[in-house]
Amino acid sequence: MWKFLVRRILLSIVILFFVSFIVYFIMRALPTSYVEAIARERASLPGGRSYTEWLQQLNQVYHLDGNVIEGFFGWLKDSIFTGDFGESWAYNVPVVQKFKDVIWDSFILGFISLVLQLVISIPLGIIAARKQYSRLDYSISVFALIGISLPSFFFATLLKLGFSYKLGWFEPIGKVSRFYDQLTPIGQFFDVASHYVLPIMTLTIVSIGFLMRYTRTNMLEVLNSDYIRTARAKGLSENKVINKHAFRNTLIPIVTIVGGTLPGLFAGAMITEQLFSIPGIGYTAYNAMIKGDIPFSMFYLVFLATLTLIGTLIADILYAVVDPRVRVN
Repeated sequence: MWKFLVRRILLSIVILFFVSFIVYFIMRALPTSYVEAIARERASLPGGRSYTEWLQQLNQVYHLDGNVIEGFFGWLKDSIFTGDFGESWAYNVPVVQKFKDVIWDSFILGFISLVLQLVISIPLGIIAARKQYSRLDYSISVFALIGISLPSFFFATLLKLGFSYKLGWFEPIGKVSRFYDQLTPIGQFFDVASHYVLPIMTLTIVSIGFLMRYTRTNMLEVLNSDYIRTARAKGLSENKVINKHAFRNTLIPIVTIVGGTLPGLFAGAMITEQLFSIPGIGYTAYNAMIKGDIPFSMFYLVFLATLTLIGTLIADILYAVVDPRVRVN
């Protein structure tokens, strides 16, 4: 197992190197020069340097005065090897500091929605498999297909229309209300929690369909296996057959999927955060990209690539842990 881990980590480092180069190449290939826009903006300030001086300084700082290869290795030396990704152009603070300020909002949204997804999807998928071709099975399948087919902005709009504008239970946008500073600590907690309800509902609804269908399909495959028929032939109760034998083997592929989604807790939900104006990492990265914030965009895209590689590694490890038939040579 240790040899497998070392080999996968080294391979992930190589993949991350080439992914970072591709991201850097794309950023350099953008048709609009955001560096020129920043230089023009700073040169317009009173008592500042000229446009040419600002442009030359910014190109040197971000290694844009040479070719792509030289610029990429310069970015690696200044960012990856030192942990200093520069200052965000859009937020005027260090990139890492801005990341630390917004990452936990995305983590809370992602973690709660993931827990709700597991609690809802897996039991409903098992029930649908046990009641195959029944009305309950069809109802669950239709509900799952609706969650898979319809986009997140559709559910977000419906939730805001119903719970915010019609009923007035929750605020449609933002993380806190206008009277947040006047509330007690407990009141501030419930104020933030009330703003998180609709985004969490949106993330949960659009996510449970896939896992629900996947659980149902795997449970049906397990229930048709020979050892399940043998267990029933021995006179075991249906609950014991399902809970002890079938459910354990159904969880094997599900655990690998969940393991692959764990790093996504830190990736943020860009569309949902944007719709509800939740200042998470997805919302922050979106605004940085549309404003041409190259330092923050580079950091965020490389961060997503790292999460993807970590998720794949976690899924492989969990598969080997939960399935004793898997052996790593």
